[in-house]
Amino acid sequence: MSSIKQFMEYVKPYKWKIIVTIVIGIVKFVIPLLIPLIMKYVIDDIIGHETWGTDEKLTNLFWIMGGAFVIFLVLRPPIEYYRQYLAQWVGNKILYDIRDKLFDHLQKLSLRYYSTTKTGEIISRVINDVEQTKNFVITGLMNIWLDLITIFIAIGIMLSMDVGLTIVSIILFPIFGFSIKYFYGKLRRLTRERSQALAEVQGHLHERVQGVPVTRSFALEEYEQKEFDKENSKFLNKALEHTTWNAKTFAVTNTITDLAPLLVITYSGYQVIVGNLTLGTMVAFFAYLERVYSPLRRLINSSTVLIQSIASIDRVFEFMNEKYDIVNKPNAVKAGRVHGDIEFDQVSFQYDDESTVLKNINLKVHQGETIALVGMSGGGKSTLISLIPRFYDVTGGSIKVDGIDIRDYEARTLRNNIGMVLQDNILFGDTVARNIRMGNPHATDEEVKEAAIAANAHDFIMELPQGYDTLVGERGVKLSGGQKQRIAIARVFLKNPPILIFDEATSALDLESEHTIQEAMEKLASDRTTFIVAHRLATITHADRIVVIENGEITEVGSHTELMKSKGSYYDLYQVQHFDD
Repeated sequence: MSSIKQFMEYVKPYKWKIIVTIVIGIVKFVIPLLIPLIMKYVIDDIIGHETWGTDEKLTNLFWIMGGAFVIFLVLRPPIEYYRQYLAQWVGNKILYDIRDKLFDHLQKLSLRYYSTTKTGEIISRVINDVEQTKNFVITGLMNIWLDLITIFIAIGIMLSMDVGLTIVSIILFPIFGFSIKYFYGKLRRLTRERSQALAEVQGHLHERVQGVPVTRSFALEEYEQKEFDKENSKFLNKALEHTTWNAKTFAVTNTITDLAPLLVITYSGYQVIVGNLTLGTMVAFFAYLERVYSPLRRLINSSTVLIQSIASIDRVFEFMNEKYDIVNKPNAVKAGRVHGDIEFDQVSFQYDDESTVLKNINLKVHQGETIALVGMSGGGKSTLISLIPRFYDVTGGSIKVDGIDIRDYEARTLRNNIGMVLQDNILFGDTVARNIRMGNPHATDEEVKEAAIAANAHDFIMELPQGYDTLVGERGVKLSGGQKQRIAIARVFLKNPPILIFDEATSALDLESEHTIQEAMEKLASDRTTFIVAHRLATITHADRIVVIENGEITEVGSHTELMKSKGSYYDLYQVQHFDD
C-alpha cells in the first residue's frame, strides 16, 4: 500500500467534516466573485444608463452596494471563521491520531532498531514530518479543490459574458499544466532528501546535547563545531538544491500567469475600441482574470507545499511500516503470575549477520533460585538475560518459563513478570514518586513509600528539596548514581515480579553505595528467581549457582565454594580481582 493510501486511512473518519469544510469554502470563495459582476453592473447599467438622472443612478447605486455590504459584513465573516476552524480542527485531529499510532509503534519496535537509528531522526519523523502532513489535508484535500472550483466558476461566468475573450484568458493553461508536471517529480525527490538531511542534523544535535559533559571534559568544542558544520553543510547543500529547483518552478509558472493579463488587456482593449465590447465587461473581465489567476498562483504555491507534505508522508509511513522483530503468535497465551522455573534449551543467538554470540546454552533454573552470570566482557552474559523478556528472540533452541516457550506467551504479559535493574537505569525528567510508580502506575502514595523504604531510598528522598515531589531532571541528572539505582530498585519492589534481572547493577558505584544497594537487592531477590550479571565477583558469592560464560558458551556451573575448589576459569577471575583489591 502506498504511503498516500495509508495516510488516507487516517483521513476517512473525518471525511464528512472535510466535505462540510469544502462546501463552506465554496460559499466563501464564491462571494468575492460577485464583485466583478457588481463592477460591470455599476459601470454599464448605472453610470452608463442613458435615460436615468443623477438621483435614480445614486438610488440604484446605494441599493446594490447596500446589499453587497450586508453580504460581506454579515454573511462572509462567520463563513470565513467556520471554514478556517474546521480545516484546522480536522488537520490537527488527523495529526493527533497519527502521532498516537506512531508512539504505540515506537514502543513495539525492537531494541535492534533503536541500536541502529539515531533518536533525533526518530523524533524528527514523529514531530516535524507529521506536522508537515497537516498541509496535505488543508492544502491537498481542501484548498486545492476550493481553488479549482473557484477557477471553474469564474470561467463559467466569463464564458457567459464573452466566449472569445474567455478563450484568450485561458489559452496559456496547457503550458502551465505541462510546467507543473515537468517540475513536480524532481521537486518531490529533492524535498525528501532535504527532510532526511534535516533529520540527520537533528540526530547529530540530539547526541551532542546529551554528550556535552564529554565534550567539555575532553575540551573538544572546536572539533565538535567542525563536525556539526559538516552535518549542517550537508543540509545546506540539499536545501539550496531544493531552493534552486523550486525557484525555477516559480520563475516559469509565474511568467506564464503574468503573460495572461497582458493578452487579455490587448484583446479586450481592441474590442472596446472597435465597439464590440462594453467598458464594464472589460473591467469585469480583468477582475475575473485576477480571480482565475490568483487561485492558479496559489496552486503553484500549493503544489510546492503539497510536495513537501507528500515527502513527509513518505517518511512517516516508511517509519510506521518498520517491521517488528518481536511479534505475538496468533494463538499466544496471556502469562498470569508465573512461578519462575526457567529453562534454556540449546539456546543460540546472533545479531543480524554477525557471528554467533551464544552457542548451545543449556541451563535449568528453579523457582526462587539466584543465578549469577560471570565472565569476561563480550562473552554474552547481557545478551543471554536480554532474551528472557524477549528484547530479542533466540535464533536457535528455546527458552521456557514454567515449561512454556516464551514465544508462546504474549510478550507484554511475559514482561509483567520480570523486573530489571540495569547498570544505567533510565529515569524520566519527572518527580521521584512518578519514577518509582513506573513499577505500578496505579500504586498509592503509601505503597510508593513502602517500596522506597524497602530499597533503602526513603531517607535520601526525604532530604531532597520537595521529597517525593522533587523533579529528578532528564535521565535523573540531579541524582547520584547510587540514588538512581535505589529508585530503580524501588520501582521493581513496587512491581513485585516473580523474576528478577540485575545487569551490572552495582558496577559503577562506590563501595558505600554498592553495599547499600547490594543489601536492597538481596532483600528484593528473596523468594524470587533471580539472575545477576556482575563484574565484581565478591558481590555474587552468595548466589545459589554461578554460571561462567566464555565466548558465548557455558564453561562452568556451581556454587562459589565448588568453583573455587575446581580451580577453573572462575577461580582465576576471582584470584585476579582479589589480588587487585
